[in-house]
Amino acid sequence: MMRLIRIVVGKIILFFDAVIPVKKVCVRGVEESARIQKELDTMAVYQFEACPFCVKVRRGLRRMDLKIDYLDAKNDPAHKRDLTELGGKHKVPCLRIRKDGKDEWLYESKDILEYFEQRFPCETPA
Repeated sequence: MMRLIRIVVGKIILFFDAVIPVKKVCVRGVEESARIQKELDTMAVYQFEACPFCVKVRRGLRRMDLKIDYLDAKNDPAHKRDLTELGGKHKVPCLRIRKDGKDEWLYESKDILEYFEQRFPCETPA
């Protein structure tokens, strides 16, 4: 019964995510965007598609106009294994930051969004 409820609620969340537009709050120049994208290419968000906290992170990153890889830790065994074995928890959303050959794992949607807001502040509002 709980599984059915999760499936239905997940579909409702995905529906509203698809129909409610995200207003971007940042406008970045070409050079700044390229610099930021180079850093974002060293990061990934492990997620479940219908998880409400993962939707929060995806919407927040779209709002900040940040493009990052999203890895399906529910349906992809390799991503699930990496999250569990390397990250230490089977918990999403999780931001994996690769820096100097080492990985840092950041959990909690609020902490992930705060990290991005501090790391890539918006200097020119939309």
